[in-house]
Amino acid sequence: MLLLLLGIIVLHVTVLVLLFVSTIVSQWLVNDEHAADLWQNCTTGSPFQCVASSSNEWLQSVQAMMILSVIFSVL
Repeated sequence: MLLLLLGIIVLHVTVLVLLFVSTIVSQWLVNDEHAADLWQNCTTGSPFQCVASSSNEWLQSVQAMMILSVIFSVL
């Protein structure tokens, strides 16, 4: 029974770490001239520019759910 409880605790800690990393990390998708993540899209051409990626409704809902999941997991 103690081994099962230890396994559940290790699994929960692993999920929390992955949740924090996936929310905070930048550059999920990286190509030669383009990098995109949950918060911004950047082009690495001669004029380096970054644009906020919260223009789509579904992306705004994903951002809100990621922030809420981090807050509720801390509680």
